[in-house]
Amino acid sequence: MSVLIEMVSDLVCPWCWLGMRRLNEAIALIGDEFPVEVIYRPYQLDPTVPREGMPYKEYMAAKFGGVGDSEKSEQKDRFSAMRQMLEQYGEAEGIPFKFSGIEVRPNTLDAHRLLRWAQGQNLGYGMKEALFHAYFTDHRDIGDKDVLADIGASVGMDRNLLIDLLSRDADLENVMREEAAYRQMGISGVPTYIANRKVAVQGAEEAEKLAKFLRTAANEYPLESANFQ
Repeated sequence: MSVLIEMVSDLVCPWCWLGMRRLNEAIALIGDEFPVEVIYRPYQLDPTVPREGMPYKEYMAAKFGGVGDSEKSEQKDRFSAMRQMLEQYGEAEGIPFKFSGIEVRPNTLDAHRLLRWAQGQNLGYGMKEALFHAYFTDHRDIGDKDVLADIGASVGMDRNLLIDLLSRDADLENVMREEAAYRQMGISGVPTYIANRKVAVQGAEEAEKLAKFLRTAANEYPLESANFQ
């Protein structure tokens, strides 16, 4: 009895960082009951962002554009309240969200490529943590190839090799194809956790709820093949 979790998420999604931490807590709650393997899958919250990224304030202004002043003000109030809530949740999970200093809204395709390579070296969790921290805490542009190479080196990857791979289209089509497959499955929000390719749950649920989901998957939706790429 085992569970394979495919966590579909984006690297500029604060709920995804929260969800990853809570998933780890859930796995700790499972303990030795059964093994749980996690694979991080790519998803772009906004694939229309240019590859070079956009100034964050300009991006947010465009996001709130096209509505009346009262509606725009209401949206900003909701957005501000959500940020405050996320910061509170993050504090409880040891996540240092610092939204106010974000300067760039990056395109995350290259970051997903980097994460793909890291997982091939069993460095997936460390890389995902490093990318989240770089964006939400250090306010680095995780769409920039030099920044990504530095982050990769910080978790033990070869920086020169990463610069070479990132300068080419290595695995670009694979990442885009993978993301497209999840969109075709109907996934429109992240994080989404798919267990044993049979059952899914969406959102940064509490660890206890995720642990219950893992147990349900193990008991009712057994893993048929562990040969996932």
